[in-house]
Amino acid sequence: MNGPSTPGRAACSRCLRPQMTCLCALARPTAHHTEVLVLQHPQEQRQAKNSVALLRLSLAHCEVVVGERFAPAALQALLHRPGRETRLLYPDVPAAPAPPALAPATAVGAPLRLVVIDATWRKSLRMLLEHPALAALPRLVLEAPAPTRYRAIRAARRADQVSTLEATVQALAMLEGPSFDAAPLLDAFGRFVAGVAARQDSRAERSPAPQRHAGEGDHEQAVRR
Repeated sequence: MNGPSTPGRAACSRCLRPQMTCLCALARPTAHHTEVLVLQHPQEQRQAKNSVALLRLSLAHCEVVVGERFAPAALQALLHRPGRETRLLYPDVPAAPAPPALAPATAVGAPLRLVVIDATWRKSLRMLLEHPALAALPRLVLEAPAPTRYRAIRAARRADQVSTLEATVQALAMLEGPSFDAAPLLDAFGRFVAGVAARQDSRAERSPAPQRHAGEGDHEQAVRR
């Protein structure tokens, strides 16, 4: 996976970020049993504010695949692993209704593979509609997401929208129960957000504010609810 490094700047070989914004010190190894597959839109890969890099560093069983369109056979191989059931972390929305719920529901502790789309809302919906195998997956929906810390650095149109990292750890907590401790990782994420916000403020002080046109900068992660 190629990272969002900038040409001419030395990049960390582990987190793939420029050395000045290396995330490795923030990583918090977090025990979990559920496999996590993040399908990341190429535009998110280049976002310095994106939360997936910290998620990948902290979860031992987290795979990040960058792409917008996938060949059917390649996607099937990514989505399904022998001995594991797959769930898609995505809301049940009219434009892409969730398939009928499974019966009986999967018990806590059953081996699972959680698929997460990391993209703006519009792009995530397009990815879902263009890949029938993705849309057909049983859904995992966050009914009441915890308040996000992400709003300090990335605009959202709805109060219940959260970052990909926050949504993923909340989903893992739902699936794995008390055995999953997300507190250290969420604390690290808060410090990541604070660092990005401080750099943004510093740049704003050094340069005049650019003229903003309607619709610019209104990002919505696919898994924000």
